[in-house]
Amino acid sequence: MDLEFRSLDDVQWRVDPGDEGTFEGVACRFNVVDSYGTTFHPNAFKKGGLRGSYALLFMHDPYQPVGTFTAEERTDHLWISGRYDDTQAGQDARTMARSGSASELSVGFVRTDIPKWDKVKELSEEDQKELFANIRAVRLVETSQITARMAAVPGSKLKTVRHTLGDLYAEAGEPTLADRLAEQEQQRAAAGEEQRGARMRAAARLRLTAAGPAPAAPGRA
Repeated sequence: MDLEFRSLDDVQWRVDPGDEGTFEGVACRFNVVDSYGTTFHPNAFKKGGLRGSYALLFMHDPYQPVGTFTAEERTDHLWISGRYDDTQAGQDARTMARSGSASELSVGFVRTDIPKWDKVKELSEEDQKELFANIRAVRLVETSQITARMAAVPGSKLKTVRHTLGDLYAEAGEPTLADRLAEQEQQRAAAGEEQRGARMRAAARLRLTAAGPAPAAPGRA
């Protein structure tokens, strides 16, 4: 499955003001329709398996970890708490979090509630929409600290980073879910065009039938 991201529009996390270098806060909310039109359900992360520590990345860059954290589900959100690395990158990220220039969070995850593609294709269009819109089980991959206000524009953020992470995490040689959905949409559009063409040809035949036989051409003298 594809690696996906979700960002918080209203961030609730704190970075300690002292020398400890710790942070804590909400990384994802449940039962709220996000900017992608999807809703995380309670226990989604538990079902995907929450265990051990995770990397806090900067801008979803797998080559730029800036800290570590642990995660737990609470009643209506995923809560994280951790510590910045004692590195230049970690200290820079902490400084940007406290100044507000990079003060937002975005989770990276892989959905584990989507059946194999041959099963998805058997669903009606309405059932497919319901399936993709409701996130009921995910595997948490990372959480990232991102530039301020990027969370408010999820559709336009980090396309090059998405491509890089797709190369790292996608199954080799397998088309992505987005590719498969796009192909299915093209097939539906082609089928619709064929149906419209068939209706137009049928209407033309009816008009010819209603008009009766064409008058015979006048003979030569």
